[in-house]
Amino acid sequence: MARIGIFDSGVGGLTVQRALIEALPGADTIYLGDTARLPYGTKSAATVTQYSLRSARVLEARGIDLLVVACNTASAVALPALRAALPMPVIGVVEPGARAAVKATTGGRIGVIGTAGTIGSGAYTAALRALRPDALVVAWACPLFVPLAEEGWTDPADEVVRGVVRRYLAPLKAERIDTLVLGCTHYPLLRAAIAAELPGVTLVDSAETVAAEVKALLPASTGRAATHRFLVTDTPEKFLAVAGRFLGRPVESAEHVDVE
Repeated sequence: MARIGIFDSGVGGLTVQRALIEALPGADTIYLGDTARLPYGTKSAATVTQYSLRSARVLEARGIDLLVVACNTASAVALPALRAALPMPVIGVVEPGARAAVKATTGGRIGVIGTAGTIGSGAYTAALRALRPDALVVAWACPLFVPLAEEGWTDPADEVVRGVVRRYLAPLKAERIDTLVLGCTHYPLLRAAIAAELPGVTLVDSAETVAAEVKALLPASTGRAATHRFLVTDTPEKFLAVAGRFLGRPVESAEHVDVE
């Protein structure tokens, strides 16, 4: 039975794990949330790479067959180091997201939203322009989207949510984008609010594209029911309080691990 390792700085990557469980119901998954060191989006590339390598080693020691880097910031800056260090396939979320956006766009006007670290890296812009050199790419950091998602403030009718979303998305709306990449794994929880502000714009969540790529790499698993484990680097209580919202199913327990 295939075993997929997934890591993120916190709970957001559970949206990717959710897509993987749906696409590969026979595969075991092990999720590691580096909750003691979040957020990654405000840290330097060197620090994010160091943290990513430590998390990857913890998952490697648990016998994974493939690693999914569910953190957009880590995917943007740490993927080469992870691929060089690990003896298994390593899949990030930036490249699949860019491919999905280029496939979806009708006029080549593509927006990208993410953390300051992801947007500052330029990874999405580079990936999109490599696939479609004539594309207009508008990238914008939306740091307050993460706490909104974690607090459960996602209702598009909520005036606070509506106000934050409108302010962040104004520059993209002004550029008349036709496609928007949700470049942070927290942002799908705000999908309805984002869609309400950008009617007619196609929203791209890389989770489904990542799951399809993983499915193509791993053999079909049959037999016993799959298991899904959760590891965190801080105390599990806060993770468990919000994890179900991101995974779409209850998460009853998580194991504390030390990645130092």
